Amino acid sequence: MSRFLPWTKEKANAWYSQKKWFLGCNYAPSTAVNQLEMWEKETFDPITIERELAWAAQLGFNSLRVFLHHLLWEHDANGLKGRMDQFLSIAAAHNLGVIFVIFDGVWNPHPTVGHRQCLPGVHNSGWLQSPGVEILKDVHRHHEVEAYVKGVISHFAKDTRIHCWDLFNEPDNVNPSSYMKFEPQNKADLSLELLKKTFTWARAVSPVQPLTAGVWIGEWCEEMLKPIDRFMLNESDIITFHNYEGPAEMERRIQILQRFQRPILCTEYMARGLNSTFQSILPILKKYHVGGYNWGFVAGKTQTMLPWDSWTTSYDGEPSLWFHDIFYKDGKPYKEEEIKFILTFSELHSARL
Repeated sequence: MSRFLPWTKEKANAWYSQKKWFLGCNYAPSTAVNQLEMWEKETFDPITIERELAWAAQLGFNSLRVFLHHLLWEHDANGLKGRMDQFLSIAAAHNLGVIFVIFDGVWNPHPTVGHRQCLPGVHNSGWLQSPGVEILKDVHRHHEVEAYVKGVISHFAKDTRIHCWDLFNEPDNVNPSSYMKFEPQNKADLSLELLKKTFTWARAVSPVQPLTAGVWIGEWCEEMLKPIDRFMLNESDIITFHNYEGPAEMERRIQILQRFQRPILCTEYMARGLNSTFQSILPILKKYHVGGYNWGFVAGKTQTMLPWDSWTTSYDGEPSLWFHDIFYKDGKPYKEEEIKFILTFSELHSARL
């Protein structure tokens, strides 16, 4: 039964010592509005992926965080595995490893196959939750996604091109600015139930990569932990978290999480309007040897250069200050000084796959 337990601290830290410092981004190709458009047969775009991952390598990135979706498995499992392998090959050719995200609690809670709908001028309006509210709210339907979890992870369980499995992105996010009226009031409780099952399913196939689920909101000191955060922090092989605030808060959060004595990755940061920038945050991440993945890479169909409040405030065209993302579609940097700053870190600190 030991395989169903988290890695020991010693194993987790030994794994991290071989990887050195992770530097990368959350990636979706500029031609995809959501996870389905990225991966489905009709819209999978290896030409764009090849071009954009070359830019990531030139920037010195060595890791990417990439989202999957259960509907991809249900309707074309073999195709999904083949396209994941193709993506991993492109990434590896550019010395990029991958963190795959299995489930997601953010944005549209009603996913359907082939979903491409988005709202012009609205941040990430085409993004889809997985598994979505209909399955999440009915604990008797949770088993419907077991085959997806086991099938994907078992197929790639020994694949060293994969850095980590991130099992559930922001599972208790109630999407207050967008889809809150569709969310169950007890979403945190339901997500915790699914999380427990998902960790069990994932450990059952014995992956060589670490498993994690990241905390993202609230306080993380021991006496203030919510049940879902306590579970994620105690069950994860490596600690992951999100923070879009300035350097003082980033440092405070890291210090709180150091008590677990495990590798730490910040799998989401960088919101320019909130003083979460490369210049303000990368020195903090390096100081504590915390890996960092900014949100967004090439400004495209996800429209994440627009801020979160674009759900309630109208923006006419490109904002004067991009919220996320680094490059235009043609490869031109949004800010040349950012590129130079990132390179000062990536040239000095590289990670082996």
